[in-house]
Amino acid sequence: MLVSAEKITKSFTEKILLNDFSLYINEGDKIGVIGINGTGKSTFLKIIAGIEVPDSGSVTKNSAVRVEYLHQNTVWDDGLTVMEHIFEGASQELKEIYEHEAKTILTKLGITEFNKSIGLLSGGQRRRVSIASALVHPCDVLILDEPTNHLDNDMVQWLETYLVKYPGAIIMVTHDRYFLDRVVNKIVEIDGGRLFTYQANYSKYLELKAEREEMEIGSERKRRSFLRTELEWIQRGPRARGTKSKDRIERFEELSNQRGIVEQSKLKLNSVSSRLGKKTVEIHNISKAFGNIQLVKDFETIILRDARIGVVGRNGSGKTTLLNMIAGRLQPDSGTVVFGNTVKLGYFSQDSVEMDLSLRVIDYIREFAEVIFTPDGTLSASQMLEKFLFPSDLQWNTIGKLSGGERRRLYLLSIIMGAPNFLLLDEPTNDLDIQTLTILEDYLENFNGAVITVSHDRFFLDKVVHTIFELQGDGKINKRTGTYSEYLAAREVEEKAEIKTVQKAEIKNELRSDFKTDSKPQSNKKLKFTFKEQREFETVDVEIAKLEEQLAVLSERLQNDASDYVKLQDAMAQKETLEKMLEEKMERWVYLNDLAEKISNMDR
Repeated sequence: MLVSAEKITKSFTEKILLNDFSLYINEGDKIGVIGINGTGKSTFLKIIAGIEVPDSGSVTKNSAVRVEYLHQNTVWDDGLTVMEHIFEGASQELKEIYEHEAKTILTKLGITEFNKSIGLLSGGQRRRVSIASALVHPCDVLILDEPTNHLDNDMVQWLETYLVKYPGAIIMVTHDRYFLDRVVNKIVEIDGGRLFTYQANYSKYLELKAEREEMEIGSERKRRSFLRTELEWIQRGPRARGTKSKDRIERFEELSNQRGIVEQSKLKLNSVSSRLGKKTVEIHNISKAFGNIQLVKDFETIILRDARIGVVGRNGSGKTTLLNMIAGRLQPDSGTVVFGNTVKLGYFSQDSVEMDLSLRVIDYIREFAEVIFTPDGTLSASQMLEKFLFPSDLQWNTIGKLSGGERRRLYLLSIIMGAPNFLLLDEPTNDLDIQTLTILEDYLENFNGAVITVSHDRFFLDKVVHTIFELQGDGKINKRTGTYSEYLAAREVEEKAEIKTVQKAEIKNELRSDFKTDSKPQSNKKLKFTFKEQREFETVDVEIAKLEEQLAVLSERLQNDASDYVKLQDAMAQKETLEKMLEEKMERWVYLNDLAEKISNMDR
């Protein structure tokens, strides 16, 4: 055991966040903490890290146990450079040992200017420096609060692979379900002040949670049935009651005072939108550059009424810039964006709009609409807030008392209240809990309009989109049909093929160069196959054919398993091994055939 948190209780004003929690972190644990926004996930991490003190309970760790914590809001010294921030407070010896690793991690996270001042970095870049700092310092327990935020899809995949191999224990809050599925071996769910622990990854957790809820519902039915029976017995008359068993009455009162299982509120979003005509949005040859950096160049497309488009690309490639040009918030250098007359835009931006923190939640939503019309009838602003997991008591709180995730959820509701029929979503998965994301996905699936979303959440993209816009970073935008996993598989194949083509060209050039050198008259030099080369020359064609056949079968599997991330990853690993073997055989084939040709020429 590395860390024990026992009987932890924490409340803010009248709201109890953590109620008598206990959690033990052991060697090899990789723990994912999940729960609805505002339930106290970040607070729980801070208590384990020793940054916050619980109202009651204790956190115990051996003095030799080292803990590293990735905070959501790091305190920055703008006068430091990137490397100075990472090794701030560290010994010179530790810096010398881990400097190369720090630079490697920073490069993987898109930070290559190691001596750049922190004050000159964007918010996303600072976040990535914080991640690098947490990963570099050796520790026994690594605590991560939303590590995937502000990372592009490639960076998330790299971090996932890094943490799978990480030797220490990990406890983290994340809403990336693929990430949870691949990295963690224990799920801790905070629900209504209670803590539930599951020895499982995310997929298995869903099964175990369903079983637990079924058992709780069954127990609640038995409790209510018992109470009805006992109540009838107690109410049989005052004369008989005096002779009734005192223990039986006390048992009844005890069960009556127990809080029964309350069905969890579900965020159910019906398709709320205005009518959308045939013409939606037409993009005509738009271009945008900032200085010498060309982000979008001559991009042209027509957005269909039922479009579900995912915009992907490395950080800084222009994803948000593209959305801002479509929304009219940013004018292109050239080209036009034309809206149809019936288009009603809803833009969920990456950075939530400024909210008046003194405003009550209900008053904030009423500014957008008092009522909204849904397929199920008319709903008031208060009823919509209930659907968005804001119970009546919370509606009269000020926005300043909400957590960051709750404010994002409130901001999302404000967009929906406008009944848009064309949605632009810029990183909608940041800071939203899994329950909200799941129902948002269902809502978008039935949404009567077009959706364009930027997201690093691979599960969200697989569930929502069927077209990918890939920004190359040089102004070009590739349009691909399919889910994100299908796009990823196709891109892997293309990249491998491109590498193979380049390597073959290099080998051929080297062999030609060798042949020219060897073709000079050399009376004492006689080329011939060794025994091993002769056998290899006779069998290499058959071996290549077998490998190509195996790859064809595996490619078919990739198409069938494209929606299953775990199977996809396993198949991709096998595919990578086979391709490497085929590549090596092809290199030998080129060498052996060129050698055979040289021998033949000499024998003539």
